[in-house]
Parts: sequence; structure tokens; C-alpha cells
Amino acid sequence: MSLPAILQKLSVPVIGSPLFIISNPELVIAQCKAGIVGSFPALNARPGPVLEEWLKRIEGELGAHDAKHPDRPAAPFAVNQIVHKSNERLMHDMELCGKYKVPIIITSLGARADVNMAAHSYGGIVLHDVTTDFYARKAVEKGADGLIAVAAGAGGHAGTLNPIALIQEIRAWFDGLLVLSGSIATGRAILAAQAMGADLAYIGSAFIATAEANAQQAYKEMIVSSAASDIVSSNLFTGISGNYLRGSIEKAGLDPDHLDQADASKMDFARATSSAKAWKDIWGSGQGIGAIHEIVPVAKLVERLGREYAAVKEALLTKS
Repeated sequence: MSLPAILQKLSVPVIGSPLFIISNPELVIAQCKAGIVGSFPALNARPGPVLEEWLKRIEGELGAHDAKHPDRPAAPFAVNQIVHKSNERLMHDMELCGKYKVPIIITSLGARADVNMAAHSYGGIVLHDVTTDFYARKAVEKGADGLIAVAAGAGGHAGTLNPIALIQEIRAWFDGLLVLSGSIATGRAILAAQAMGADLAYIGSAFIATAEANAQQAYKEMIVSSAASDIVSSNLFTGISGNYLRGSIEKAGLDPDHLDQADASKMDFARATSSAKAWKDIWGSGQGIGAIHEIVPVAKLVERLGREYAAVKEALLTKS
């Protein structure tokens, strides 16, 4: 499909996924200046009034960048809204997004027509996280402009389906904006996502190991030193199945191979509370981290992704 106008001039076809706690204004601004969509969960801005401070700062710094670099303006940014009954801030945060005309809203853990309408009222677009074709259809029915297919191997609240299976089922009926999430950490993987039918790649874990990310140094180092075999899936920490670093689970005094099951009804994203304190002690990660070998500034990571993407694309064209 043809991309929406705001997504047509990215330096690399990538959205930096919203990372709980980790995504902050520094990371988002760096991603946008590097030419990819930067994003953050609204709930990272705590307490509530901090969200407006963040939106002012991001808008101001990206505006200043564009004034100085009209030939390479910053990419748009996105705010992730948790559409779950426990998120009491949702509509307040959406009002702020409307006030600052946030270009892209990413919705997770539920699809609501009123949230989509709120974004559309000021010209924003909505991308919704889905893990199955069933949820993809529901999201589009409720007015989502695009879908983020969260496949097996993604960090955080990952899906369980193979990315090929998930993409091909959605593409059988949906010709709109489609983004793929799950183990993408190289330019080759970005191109592979497009070959499968996605328009853009959704990358999270690789950005944890960047200078601007709001993550402990030990977390960044564990990302660099780990591989796919070091990822453990569990629903213990938030009530929803997610992927986490084995080393962080062991460090918290738990046995990664014998974790209890959680009660999903106990999720509380408004207060971000759970007995395991997953947002602090247990570190999320996708399976693609075997391709991450150093902690670098965001600009250097995006440059590498772009270089690899262009090289592989050229190589394939030459072979054909």
C-alpha cells in the first residue's frame, strides 16, 4: 500500500516501539531526528502532569531540529495508549494528545472506537497492536488506521504466532498499513518483513542498548551479551505472556524454568503494580538480541540499520 504522507520520508522503514519505562523524551527525540518514528507509552510519564511536559519538550525540540535542517526533517513521533480497563488515565492522556496533535497513536490491550475517533478528530492516525487475525479484524472494525502484527519472538507482551503465518492471514483481507514486530534487529530483517507483506518494521529491544535509553547499564549490557536462547516467556510478571531476559529473572531470585502462572484479572496498568515489579527487576526483551553486539547512540544504530537494509536490497536486485 502507499504509506500515509507522514510516513513516506523515513530514513529507514522503522517504528521504534514504545518500551515501558525505557522510552523517554531523550530516546524518542533521538529516534525521530535519526529519521525513524520514535514512540513512548503515555504511562511512562508519571505522575499524569508529566505527560504534558514530555509532549511540550518533544514538540519543541523536533520543531527546532526541523527549522535548522529543512532538508532532513525529523520523523513523526507516536504515543502508546494502554486501552485496558485499569488505565484510568486513558481519556485524560488522549485529551493531551489531541491538544498537542500527536501524529500517531499506538493502542494496545484493547481496541476502542472512541479512542480512534479522538485521534481522528485532530488528524492523527491509530495503529493497533494485534497478535491474531481475529483481533486484527476487530481493530479495523473499530476504526484503526493500521495494524501492528506482534508475532512470536517480540519483546514485552509478545504474540505466539509465526510472523509469516500472522502476516499472510492479515494480508489476505487487509491492504492497509501493516507493521511487523518480532525479533527484528538488522537491516536484512527489516527487508524480510517487507517481503512478507509488512510496510514497516517495529523494533524495540535493539533500542534498549542505546545511550539514550532509560535503562540500567546492567540491562543494556545483558541485552548485548544475551541471545535468543536467553529469553524466557511467562505471564507471571504482568498477567499477560511476555518475553524476558533469563539473567534478570535469576538475579531476582526466581527459577526461570519453574515460574508460577499469574491471574490476568489482577493486571493494573494505571498503578503499574505487581508482586514481581517486572518494570524494575525483570527485564523484557525480544528474541532478536543475538544481533546486538554493542551499546551505541541511537543515530549510530539507525545508520547501521539503514546501511544494512540498502546493501541487502541492492544485493537481491543484483542477483535477480
